[in-house]
Amino acid sequence: MLRFLYDTIPGRILLRPLVSRPVSRMCGRFLDTGISTGLIRPFVRFHSMNLSDYDLRDIHSFNDFFCRRLRPGKRVIDPEPQHLIAPCDGLLRAYPIRNGLVVPVKESRFDIASLLQSRKLAARYDGGICVVFRLCVDNYHRYCYVDSGVKTGNRFLPGKLHTVRPIALRRVPVFAENCREYTLIRTKQHGTLLQMEVGALFVGRIQNLHGAGACERGQEKGRFLYGGSTVIVLLQRDTARLFPQYFRTDGREMPVRMGQAIGTYLSDDTSTTNIN
Repeated sequence: MLRFLYDTIPGRILLRPLVSRPVSRMCGRFLDTGISTGLIRPFVRFHSMNLSDYDLRDIHSFNDFFCRRLRPGKRVIDPEPQHLIAPCDGLLRAYPIRNGLVVPVKESRFDIASLLQSRKLAARYDGGICVVFRLCVDNYHRYCYVDSGVKTGNRFLPGKLHTVRPIALRRVPVFAENCREYTLIRTKQHGTLLQMEVGALFVGRIQNLHGAGACERGQEKGRFLYGGSTVIVLLQRDTARLFPQYFRTDGREMPVRMGQAIGTYLSDDTSTTNIN
């Protein structure tokens, strides 16, 4: 179906209304209803899901199931504060940011200024790292703060709702076109990082829990409702080093779990960075 939608002219015509926010809102309203619980068992069977990690009490709709909570102890936050952690379950790839551009191996390039709709803010991350976590439909769909610090409010950027699967990423600069929301986190020692959530096909709602103020590494930040989704973290130049296996030259994504160490912060104190 996705090949038809993205690789054929009739499919691309049909795709236009499907990636619109009204269609997503309509689907979301249905998936909030009790009737939608009838979709859960077929969904689990189709994706061969293992639900042993999850607390499945108080499930009254498909969306309750989709953003289900973990059982205690099923995701452990790496205890070393100098380790950069994954904010979510998903498939990870990292890219250097060069001249404001992110250039994947097999996909459409995108520029940070378009992603953030701000050339001034994008310049802060030139020479840094863009870390992309793609959540699949069977992943845990809650996410945490990647580091402790003081955060800004959440800035929402409206857009479309393409799928985040590779077939769309090859055709469309998805991350710079989809609905997305970000916050800046000023850390004590690791500069000012940016954490962004990107909606996807039929994901009309990104639910972040907090406004401006203090946040803690590993603290739940929010959740996605139905669909695959993406979390993007932007790191400033010379603030962190990711483990080398995440910089792939073959286009492959590496599975990670929330709280897992994916790199190491550097020791330079860049805490004077302004987040305004």
